[in-house]
Amino acid sequence: MRLDPFYLIVDSADWIERLVPLGVKLVQLRIKDKAETVLRAEIRRAKAICLAHGCQLVVNDYWQLAIDEGCDFIHLGQEDLVEADLAAIRRAQLKLGVSTHDIAELDKALSVKPDYVALGPVWPTILKKMKWQPQGVERVADWKRRIGDLPLVAIGGITAERAPLVLEQGAQSAAVVTDIVLNENPEARTREWLAVTAAWRQELETQVG
Repeated sequence: MRLDPFYLIVDSADWIERLVPLGVKLVQLRIKDKAETVLRAEIRRAKAICLAHGCQLVVNDYWQLAIDEGCDFIHLGQEDLVEADLAAIRRAQLKLGVSTHDIAELDKALSVKPDYVALGPVWPTILKKMKWQPQGVERVADWKRRIGDLPLVAIGGITAERAPLVLEQGAQSAAVVTDIVLNENPEARTREWLAVTAAWRQELETQVG
């Protein structure tokens, strides 16, 4: 499996409707603390938008809703991994991404045979409080050596300017939240991300072709 080098993470279908048409090919819908009816509606709408634009949708956390709504990709944190019905996820043929922050978590993630592993935070992040110190780009290369051919996603404090640094160290994809959604012009910043990751995208298209 190959991932687009630009991995956008947003918290609403509104963001997906706004940014995916610009050329985004990989997006995660990460919503916290909403009623199930709201979550279901958001997932359903996000899926329709992504389908119309050839974008891969990843649903964060809500694996049962993802199955119910016919999605094909979920992302789980370490806590979610404990509570999720992995057998049901596999029966539904959902692809699975898992967050990791240290060696113990990486071992746990690899034990469930994920479709990709995420490492973070690479740099300091304002998105949420983290008990882990920034990993640095050297850890990206180390993680890649440990997981072999499995795709690696780097996350945490990544900007358009920093994205090439993690891609050069072996990450297949650079995930971004605040550098886009807190930017005064999210559309322009999205285009900048598409531009700086273009070389890796072209390489991906060559390999797939």
